[in-house]
Amino acid sequence: MLHALERKLLWLSAWMIHNANHLRPNRDGLKVGGHQASCASAVSILAALYFDALKPADRVAVKPHAGPVFHAINYLFGRQTQERLTTLRQFGGIQPYPSRVKDGGEVDFSTGSVGLGVAISSFGSLVQDYVRLKKLAPEGLPAGRHVAVVGDAELDEGNIYEALLEGWKHDIRNVWWIVDYNRQSLDSVVPDRLFGRIEGLFRDMGWNVVTLKYGRKLQAAFAREGGESLRRWIDDCPNSLYSALTFQGGAAWRNAVLAELGREDGIRAIIDPLSDDELSELMTNLGGHDIETLTEAFRAADAEGDQPTCFIAYTIKGMGLPFAGHKDNHSGLMTKEQMEAFRDLMRIRPGHEWDKFEGLDTPPEALEAFLESMPFATPLTPEGRRLASPTIPVPAKLPVPRPAKGRKMSTQAAFGEILAEIGRGQGEFAPIAERIVTTSPDVTVSTNLGAWVNRRGIFDRHLKNDVFRDAKLASAQRWGMSPEGQHVELGIAEQNLFLVLGALGLAHNLYGARLLPIGTVYDPFVNRGLDALIYGCYMDARFMLVSTPSGLTLAPEGGQHQSLNTPLIGMAQDRLASFEPAFADELSILMRHGFAHMQAENGSSVWLRLSTRGLEQPERTLDPAAVIAGGYWAVPPAEGSPIAIAYQGPVAPEAMAAFEELRAEEPRAGLLAITSPDRLHQGWLDSRRAARGGPGGEPSHIEKLLAPLAPGAALVPVLDGHPAALSWLGAVRGQRIVPCGVERFGQSGDIPDLYAEYGLDTDAILDACAQALLG
Repeated sequence: MLHALERKLLWLSAWMIHNANHLRPNRDGLKVGGHQASCASAVSILAALYFDALKPADRVAVKPHAGPVFHAINYLFGRQTQERLTTLRQFGGIQPYPSRVKDGGEVDFSTGSVGLGVAISSFGSLVQDYVRLKKLAPEGLPAGRHVAVVGDAELDEGNIYEALLEGWKHDIRNVWWIVDYNRQSLDSVVPDRLFGRIEGLFRDMGWNVVTLKYGRKLQAAFAREGGESLRRWIDDCPNSLYSALTFQGGAAWRNAVLAELGREDGIRAIIDPLSDDELSELMTNLGGHDIETLTEAFRAADAEGDQPTCFIAYTIKGMGLPFAGHKDNHSGLMTKEQMEAFRDLMRIRPGHEWDKFEGLDTPPEALEAFLESMPFATPLTPEGRRLASPTIPVPAKLPVPRPAKGRKMSTQAAFGEILAEIGRGQGEFAPIAERIVTTSPDVTVSTNLGAWVNRRGIFDRHLKNDVFRDAKLASAQRWGMSPEGQHVELGIAEQNLFLVLGALGLAHNLYGARLLPIGTVYDPFVNRGLDALIYGCYMDARFMLVSTPSGLTLAPEGGQHQSLNTPLIGMAQDRLASFEPAFADELSILMRHGFAHMQAENGSSVWLRLSTRGLEQPERTLDPAAVIAGGYWAVPPAEGSPIAIAYQGPVAPEAMAAFEELRAEEPRAGLLAITSPDRLHQGWLDSRRAARGGPGGEPSHIEKLLAPLAPGAALVPVLDGHPAALSWLGAVRGQRIVPCGVERFGQSGDIPDLYAEYGLDTDAILDACAQALLG
């Protein structure tokens, strides 16, 4: 049964790609592509997994380039339609790389950004432990294994080894990584000694390593006289030569083996009786293509328990296809003539290419019954593999910290105080306090999470006492570790931060328990983990990112700890609502909104860009809707005003001081507080799209805000970040813009010196106003 289904997956994946490239109309002339060779190398692994080893609660990250095989598997299970298979790489169709959002509920983890789908499987295991140890998972739901099918070239990605180390620290369990070790990458053949390094790294991290190098036929040949010599020859054969011989076929194998081993006892008795095709089949009988070897290894690992296991499955790229083994086959496609020959080989009748069991000797009803009997065929839920979890009630308001009289407060400090107050878990804050989980890459204290951690503890699968506390040594941090803790402490690797946030932000779908994840990181180092942040957003994971401190306002720390491009990232990133409050009352509104928005059906993740600069906190009442929409008038302009200053974040005092001087000259001027260029810009774009659809569209929030200004009025936007984040404001109503912002790397200094040097101080803002008024 498994051999028949393995054969079917090879055909369907190859035909799906062929249809997309050679049969479907091509209107723009671009190559469609599809990785037939990469699919072929993983067919046996995926057949053994899905049709034998996997259970309903297991979570899988499929090798990106094996996406068509994954779609074919779901077709055989009845979870994908024939019509959809014809839409591979078509607009609105199934995706070339499995996507949670675009391909639907059968995809557990999106893959395609190489290495990230692999690493998140480990962090998913950590999140599953978190949910289960706190008894948040639905009653009766079994623990699932986290399985990643990995292309061997993916192991070049550094984030995988960062994740391995973090996984060792957290003693992750229930993880399988299956390396499709075909020894070919996009450009070349993988170096020969890589396997030994891979194996050693995994063993050092506490993983069980299972090497599946040879299939049953080769193992039987090795057991015969001369077999050990044949084994040594294959073991010593360079990857590049092995690939070339595979492509050349049986005659080349015969010449190569006999040239070196022809005089060895027993070799000719193994080789001579075989035809060229049979010899080629023997010499390419690797463990990753041998169903019996694979199923036996998976069953044995399952019986051994929950230790993380790495399977190194030797395969051949393009196995069973005409370009098998060729070093250039990564993007290769079978020609129409090659596909016709392949169709004949697979016994597929013209017009029956999409039939489920066409070309197989096993009766269709027997195959259907076999598929239905597989554990993975049982739906995890009636709706598919997505679990449901109710939303967590969010209080109508969060506390607003108030500094002592005469004291100032930063947004970073306010964040810590708000979270600490929630952490008391009293009254209406109890529900969200129980579901918040924080995480940080070794900057927990310096991002003001310390008070929260003191109250809620650090999460660990095992109880670990705070040695300093036990010894009665003075320390502000009381950091005992236990399964009850609600903070995941990470090493200083930002990729891991965003992968953990991604896994936590999918807990409601994957593990049936809604969490409210908060991750803190230094703002400039968002860039270091940006790939994983984008990946989490692509999967529609829901979390709150708090990046602090931001900008060159950090002052003495210097350019390597200062940021300038992050406001632009916040505007550009899909499924991430970005904000930069200047004051504690704004932050309180936005955190409350964030907890609700993270759970909303049409919501997203939320990014708060904060600062360590203390500001005097105003006594006032704000309109929460305006703060959330992106801005409000701190001082409204008079009707027909010729100028307004707009500020964002910690530069508020300089903007306010400049405004007071400007108002002495131009009393009609306005002062605009911007809390989110991202929300303002998105609202404006949405409004423009609606207007193109016909009259009656609602003006955007920024259009309403700027309406009192004269048509030719000037705007002077100021932020501690790249000025492009606010320069677009001039396009809303065709107004002149003279922006103040940071365009160069920062440096050490104090705030007065830095603001003067980079054009953010009061004098620079007034100069910009004068320039704007002069036109």
